[in-house]
Amino acid sequence: MPKKFILVIDDHPAIGFGITQILETTSDLDVCGVVSTREEVLHLLDKVEPHAAMVDLSLGDKQSSGLEMIALLQAHLGRSFPVLIYSMHDEMVYAERALNAGARGYLMKQEPARHMLEALRTVLEGKVYLSQKASQAILRTYVRGHEKNTGPDSLMLLTKREFEVFRLLGQGLPPREVARLLFLSAKTVEVHRARIREKLGFTTSIELGHFAVDWVHRETQ
Repeated sequence: MPKKFILVIDDHPAIGFGITQILETTSDLDVCGVVSTREEVLHLLDKVEPHAAMVDLSLGDKQSSGLEMIALLQAHLGRSFPVLIYSMHDEMVYAERALNAGARGYLMKQEPARHMLEALRTVLEGKVYLSQKASQAILRTYVRGHEKNTGPDSLMLLTKREFEVFRLLGQGLPPREVARLLFLSAKTVEVHRARIREKLGFTTSIELGHFAVDWVHRETQ
């Protein structure tokens, strides 16, 4: 059986090297390139056509995030091109967001190598790969609909813009500074903050602020 070639997009050289070493031990998978920026991706796609890609969410390239890389890859290789997000970021927060952006699967970097191989083979077959924990969390979110909650999977209820506001508030920034960074009016940020508070089930902005700061602190540890 001919090998399937995987494009790795990650700004940590050790990660790319490790993935390459693991895939070289298999009879069906191999790495066709390790890149970290939009320009490098476009340059490589002129030379090779990968069968799938593993993409980190956080990249040093300020032009593109991991989610934006999904759009770039699928614009050049087709909407069905399988992308597996491979990240340190909590799957309970980001998995559904990644799937909504077009990814076919989500795997956390601390998972053992056998899960990486399973995930790649799953997305190459046209299926979706998620851990059982993340799958259950997403199902719970749909079942509950708009019920208020503050569990770890509740952030999936936020829109992309609301999540951006939430993350900046969690960095300790005042609403006016959040507005400046996102090119929004202070009033619009207040509207977003009120919607976030309602979706997450908090009574006051102070409660929301404490939760946001705690979440950012845990995420960056």
